[in-house]
Amino acid sequence: MTLCIGDARVRLVCGTIFFLSLLTGVSFAQLPSGNIFVGYSYLSADTNTPNRANLNGWEGSAEGKVFPFLGLVLDVSGHYGTEQSTQFLSPVPPGGTTIPNVKGKLHSVLFGPRVSVSVHGVRPFAHVLVGGAAISQKFGGQVNDVSLATAVGGGVDFKLAKVVGWRIQGDLLHTQLFDDTQNNVRVSTGLVFHF
Repeated sequence: MTLCIGDARVRLVCGTIFFLSLLTGVSFAQLPSGNIFVGYSYLSADTNTPNRANLNGWEGSAEGKVFPFLGLVLDVSGHYGTEQSTQFLSPVPPGGTTIPNVKGKLHSVLFGPRVSVSVHGVRPFAHVLVGGAAISQKFGGQVNDVSLATAVGGGVDFKLAKVVGWRIQGDLLHTQLFDDTQNNVRVSTGLVFHF
């Protein structure tokens, strides 16, 4: 919770995440059907340089149905990786040959509507999610930042058994960390449990 003590932008993101968590809890308590997704996630992270970072991690989501074609989704994810970068070394050291390994962690919490339709055991869907993202990078010292985040994307669920399916999902995850805009590509796959 000490991360939420800071400038106005940090407090705004923490407040948004807290509000969305409360709203989601109240919403899901009223909903009779939905699904839970857990799986592997790959993130092609925009580093605001010519190179992109390859991060691996996890994603989980819970969807409660409001109508047969409309649900409310709470989506959380974490991505981790180590990349070589000179992004934080400005100016570049004499000789410019020292490239540190930067360890990074990017977490997001998002909430929003999802539309879907089920046809013969296949359920395509699309969603627009809004929330927050937090990054932590370590390369000797540590730097952290938070920002509002949005994800626009969709995917498809394939029915494997009565209550179990397999999901393939892709999103454009937009953040504004370290006063720059990032357009990250997130691709996830894993099991989905319908209730």
